[in-house]
Order: sequence, then C-alpha cells, then structure tokens
Amino acid sequence: MYENDSRAVLTLDAGGTNFVFSAIAGGREIVEPLRLDAVTDDVQRCLDLLVEGFRTVQSGLDKSPVAISFAFPGPADYERGVIGDLPNFPCFRGGVALGPYLEEVFALPVYINNDGNLFAYGEALCGILPKVNSALEQAGSTRRYRNLLGVTLGTGFGGGVVLGGKLLRGDNGCGGDVWLMRNVHHPALIAEESVSIRSVRRVYREKASQDGRELTPKDIFDIAEGKLEGDPYAARTAFSLLGTAAAEAVVHALDIMDGLVVIGGGLSGASKYILPSMVEAMRSTRRTFSGTKVPCLQMEVFDLTDPEGWDAFLRDDTDLVAIPGSGRMVPYRAGKRTGVALSSLGTGRAVALGAYAYALSEMDANK
Repeated sequence: MYENDSRAVLTLDAGGTNFVFSAIAGGREIVEPLRLDAVTDDVQRCLDLLVEGFRTVQSGLDKSPVAISFAFPGPADYERGVIGDLPNFPCFRGGVALGPYLEEVFALPVYINNDGNLFAYGEALCGILPKVNSALEQAGSTRRYRNLLGVTLGTGFGGGVVLGGKLLRGDNGCGGDVWLMRNVHHPALIAEESVSIRSVRRVYREKASQDGRELTPKDIFDIAEGKLEGDPYAARTAFSLLGTAAAEAVVHALDIMDGLVVIGGGLSGASKYILPSMVEAMRSTRRTFSGTKVPCLQMEVFDLTDPEGWDAFLRDDTDLVAIPGSGRMVPYRAGKRTGVALSSLGTGRAVALGAYAYALSEMDANK
C-alpha cells in the first residue's frame, strides 16, 4: 500500500538519546537519515532542534513534502498533537502543543502517534500481514488475515492494533495499550514490570545472586548463548519469564480483536528464548467450576518463526459439508488459527513506514 505513491512525508524517530530525521515516498526512504542529539530538559531548545532537523531534511528533497508524521512517547493527546508529562522529556511537563507548533512553522499537516501503534500499522500495511497473506495464497489456502496485534519489547511494553486496515486509536487515544494489563507473575503489578529491559535485568540478578555486575540485555543474551561468563540458566530464565508475561497480555488482546501477532523492539533479538515460553503460555488451558478444561484462546497458536509451524499454518484446512436436502456442498472451516511472528521490516523501519502510511491515510480520509 502506497508503494507507488509519489507523495513525500517528513518523519522522525524520537528517542531519549537521539532524534533521527528522514523522509519517505513510495514506501522507501528518499534521503540519508539525519541524526541529532536529543534535547530533553529545555522546551525551546527541543523545539528549535526539531525544526532544524525537519528543515535540513526538507532542503535535501527534490519535491515538497505533503506532511510531517512521526512517533513520540506518551502520555499525549495524539489527536491534537499535544505532548504531556513524559518521564524522559521533563521539558514537556504540563503539556506542549508540539503538533500545532510544527504545523505553524512548516504550513504542513502534522501527525503524531506512539511507536507501538505505528509499528503495528507499518507491519499491517507493508510488512508481516501482506507477507503472510501472500504466502497463504501461494500455498493454495483460502484463509486471509485482516487484523494484527503488534507488540514491542524494549524499554517498555508497547502495543498497537490494526483492524481491517485501520489503526485502532480508541476514544481516548489508548487503543492497544497492553503495558497496563495484568502481570501474571505479580498480579498487583502492571504487565510492563515483567515485559521490559528492566525486568530482564532484575530477574537475572535475582536468579544469579552471585553476579553483581551491571549488565545490559545484550550481555544477558550473550550469557545465555555461552559467549559471556555468567549464569546461562538465569539468563535464559529472564527472557523466558518475559515471554510468559507478554503472553498473558497478548491472549487477552486476541480474545477481543482476533488476528495475527507480530513482535518487534530491541528485546526481540532474544526471541529464541522468549517465543517458546510465550507460545506455550498462549496454548495453555483454563478450567470451569465443573473442572472442564477450556483453551485460553479459541484459536490454535502457531509459531511462525519455526519452519514446521510456518508450513503447518499455511496448509489449507477447508472442508466441504452438504446443505441438508439439496445435495450441494459449501466450504466449512472448523479450525481457528493465529500465528506469532517477528517483524519482517525491522522495528525502526516498520515505525517509519507506519508513520508515512498513517499520514497519507488520514489526508486521504479528510479530502
């Protein structure tokens, strides 16, 4: 979608350390990205930096951009472009009308959303969803998917939902907020406390009590791989428990929106230790008072990173049943399926393409 659209959109990847500015047209970057050190403690300097970055990228284009679109951390009133009290950006405390400010400076429409939403949107329009549906078609299956839950595993636990090609924003801009869901390991806490970089570091410290080093998730992954000295069991457990906690939130989301799941974020690089426990938990059962076992999901869950799981997922399972009294047959699909996949685009590219497509879709809808 939009791969043949010539309109250019200015984009930004806004992190607490760096601001990376770029521009996209036809579903691809058309400039060399510009990286500037982020300013988080002075609102005017931050605004000046944003203007400088966008102007520099704009000056390198051979066409005029039609919009600015980017991800920015919340809490925020994304619909109105107002950024609220961010822990990593203290200069925005009290609310700053970032979108309207940029609209006045550049005389362009400005669209802001969170990275979880834009990650899901990019993967739904340009990434895993079209990839899966194309593979199903090539395999001769009549099954198709229109809905996607995207989750990002990193500093926090992000999420976004796309239904029938449309991003779920919600009445309050809270659609897809999985981070606040129940924590299966610590029921009084939010899910993010067990699905984040801090949770990986905390669990490793608890399980490897003799290891007092300050380790990064990459260090802990290398310990799990046997490439760095440490406790491999504790390292693998840290990632495995994250997968179980993520599964609880994903299951509740799927019970409502019914679609595929795609995972991104920096911690997804440790998917070999996260996905097995996550998929196992998604396949688990619960009970009724009478003792009857009930699967926590109506759908059979497939690990789409596993070649055998991928092949089994693509097999057509449509049967034919007779219409009573007529002798005619109609297709019948008794089984229900969902799949868990890794980002097919890479998290950063998915967010950028999501921002690009979101801007164009909003502009087209408002014509």
